[in-house]
Amino acid sequence: MQSVFNAKPPSFITEEISEILKRERDLDGNMTELFSDRDQNFLMEHAGGRYIVKVSNPMEDESTLDLQDKAVDHISKIDPSIQVPKRMGPIIIEEKNGRSFMIRMMRYIEGSFLSDSELSKDGYEGMGIFLGRLTSSLHGFEHPGAHRKFHWDARQLDLMEDKLRYIESSNDRRMIEHFMNVFEKDIGPLAHRLRMSIIHNDGNDHNILVNDRGETIGIIDFGDMVYSYTVMDPAVCMAYINLNKEDALPHMAAMLSGYRSTYRLNDAELMSVVHLMCLRLCVTVLMASWRKRLFPENEYLVISEAPAWGLLKKMQCQDLNEWANKLTEHAR
Repeated sequence: MQSVFNAKPPSFITEEISEILKRERDLDGNMTELFSDRDQNFLMEHAGGRYIVKVSNPMEDESTLDLQDKAVDHISKIDPSIQVPKRMGPIIIEEKNGRSFMIRMMRYIEGSFLSDSELSKDGYEGMGIFLGRLTSSLHGFEHPGAHRKFHWDARQLDLMEDKLRYIESSNDRRMIEHFMNVFEKDIGPLAHRLRMSIIHNDGNDHNILVNDRGETIGIIDFGDMVYSYTVMDPAVCMAYINLNKEDALPHMAAMLSGYRSTYRLNDAELMSVVHLMCLRLCVTVLMASWRKRLFPENEYLVISEAPAWGLLKKMQCQDLNEWANKLTEHAR
């Protein structure tokens, strides 16, 4: 069955996008293609400013785009200081090679990617405060498009099991099964206490934006939004904080401390956050193993694969409950 994950992504060239925007919006400027996962992104620079132009995967559902746009509008109303990529004008529908593509112009947010920045402990705490505010701003937000089967939702263990066949090494498969089993054993009995809500679900270092003082100011790419465990958002962020650091505990604890100062977590959620972090890393390697076979030319698909495997191997030897206790203690 075709989906956004196995359908060929858009393949517009910059000249085509320029022509479309001249025709539809009477805009002219320099166009640069950016990296993307399953869609296509461009940066447009012209006299009136800069915009992001997003061409959605042909298999993308309209309700998913409506979810993103409505969520961004909701966040902006509740907490205007959170910078998010608001859509500028109506969606453009463009036909190419017998397929329809939805094209959106988004507000460009000035800032640097977290991946290009070095944060202090205070900076990570500020990031946690920002993410807690993001969670608070989405509190009570509802949309039918968020209630979906979605491969990047680490709560949906059945979708993870389905992709184990793409892992060539039996040892690696057993390692992923280990984290799934530990989650079900340790957190399964607590699952009824894990609150559910619509979450951003992709607070990685290529989506979080900081200013030149190391302050988190914005977040982009709402394409992975889903109705899941609320605590998944700090867990996802922790996974990426932990990827390339020898001792990430102080940074993770600082982020969690900041998050808890603006959005309180109960004891079950605090115990689950490390387990969910590990499940997210499992999803990362499973998605990379599956999709790099389909699209070997897209290097962005495997950008986190190697460090995620390394971290999983490290965490396999750890007592996750002990980690959770330690993290909670450091985050007080």
